[in-house]
Amino acid sequence: MNRSICHHLLAHCKSLRELERIHARAITHGLHPYNQSISCKLFRCYADFGRPAIARRLFGEILQPDLVSLTSLMSLHLQLNQHDEAMSLFSRAVASGHRPDGFAVVGALSASGAAADLRAGEAVHGLILRCGLGSELVVGNALVDMYSRCGRFEGALGVFDEMAVKDEVTWGTMLHGHIKCVGVDSALYFFDQMPLKSSVSWTALITGHVQAKNPIRALELFGRMVLEGHRPTHFTIVGVLSACADIGSLDLGRVIHGYGSKFNISTNIIVSNALMDMYAKSGSIEMAFALFEEVPLKDTFTWTTMISSFTVQGDGIKALELFGDMLRSGISPNSVTFISVLSSCSHAGLIQQGRELFDKMRGVYNIKPELEHYGCMVDLLGRGGLLEEAEALIYDMDVEPDTVIWRSLLSACLVHSNDRLAEIAGQEIIKREPGDDGVYVLLWNIYASSGRWKEALDMRKQMLTRKIFKKPGCSWIEVDGDVHEFLVEDKTHGARREIYETLEGIDRQLKMDLRLFPLEDNSLVYIDTDVELLY
Repeated sequence: MNRSICHHLLAHCKSLRELERIHARAITHGLHPYNQSISCKLFRCYADFGRPAIARRLFGEILQPDLVSLTSLMSLHLQLNQHDEAMSLFSRAVASGHRPDGFAVVGALSASGAAADLRAGEAVHGLILRCGLGSELVVGNALVDMYSRCGRFEGALGVFDEMAVKDEVTWGTMLHGHIKCVGVDSALYFFDQMPLKSSVSWTALITGHVQAKNPIRALELFGRMVLEGHRPTHFTIVGVLSACADIGSLDLGRVIHGYGSKFNISTNIIVSNALMDMYAKSGSIEMAFALFEEVPLKDTFTWTTMISSFTVQGDGIKALELFGDMLRSGISPNSVTFISVLSSCSHAGLIQQGRELFDKMRGVYNIKPELEHYGCMVDLLGRGGLLEEAEALIYDMDVEPDTVIWRSLLSACLVHSNDRLAEIAGQEIIKREPGDDGVYVLLWNIYASSGRWKEALDMRKQMLTRKIFKKPGCSWIEVDGDVHEFLVEDKTHGARREIYETLEGIDRQLKMDLRLFPLEDNSLVYIDTDVELLY
């Protein structure tokens, strides 16, 4: 086999097994590792077939790797989320005298954007301008994406405005920039101006509204998407199911389930997990478990979703039983799984079991505890009345405790009447979130109940000085498939007149009922409740 035949075989190689045979023949005929072009081609083939260890070893044997090989290894590092290594390779390519092409700079921009390294991204942008690559469409799209990921919206918008040619990817990338950097309201306005809309851009906007805790608008957008003839992807269905789960809309969730089945989307494992979550959060844990049992090849996320569902429903024992089944099936838990099982231990009051699982998470599964895990343990210990142990754990954490952890301790202190710790927890929350209205009220109640009126008055003064007022409550109900949102003293609902007339009628009836008191002989006596009674 000579060099030209080897190149031809590598160019038309269709399987890893075939590649390994060609590699062996190249070694036998002295073409590898001594021929530079063959070595580069072999490396790129192994990288394309997803064999990073072999590819990296072969790359190390190349004395003078060409730009294509350097770019291939960059892509491999990007696939493995090794962004620093990818940027290091790009720097090496430039330092060794290679003039970067569009593929190389796109890889470098992807690396700097994923790492949110604005300084590196701006350096690559400068190199792009010097090399005259700025007019390439794929490079412009990568620049918009990099600036958006780094949170520099002005940079993304500047590149976008200067692009002479824009395609569907350009508009979609700029939409992502609006969602990430400016907010969903700005993104929606931009979306309405877009001349090129796709299922991907619709999905990005819907998912953005779900993440922004605006499920009603997400569902409205999905309705628009369908009416305008865009076919949803499985990512769209997942986003819409999340919106249904957020508002507990079981009927609407069933409709989405049926819609996904129509396009054969519901069989996707990601959609199955989202369906289980939606049914569980909407109060149909039985349907969620039925779907779980129908999944033929359950992955870690499938098990975790079902365990989490039982946890949310308050059935900690069932969640822990399912966790045992998961381990027996040979599936390893991840970080999210342990959040669910630790929460289950907390709700079920299984303090010792929770401690053991927390230790196993670190010792057996090599999962480093995060804030959420520490929060579960603080909640577990707090519910069990072990407040000093919970406090010690907070001060012993590897990470800085957030307001969620301090709120968990505060809640436990209120239940177990520990004013000393409650005051510490409350003050820590105010330090981190001075606008949290609820903590001021709780601390005022603690001070007032213990007769510490000076501190109670100080809480009131702080609220007035910082203009902090209690936020109105919000709730959703579903009637005949329509979801209605209610706020305290809301005047925007279409049926507000009928609603307030009904509420006033209920209020009058309650007042009438409260004036009628039964006597021992089962007769009723009318009491004028407007008269103040002294006991």
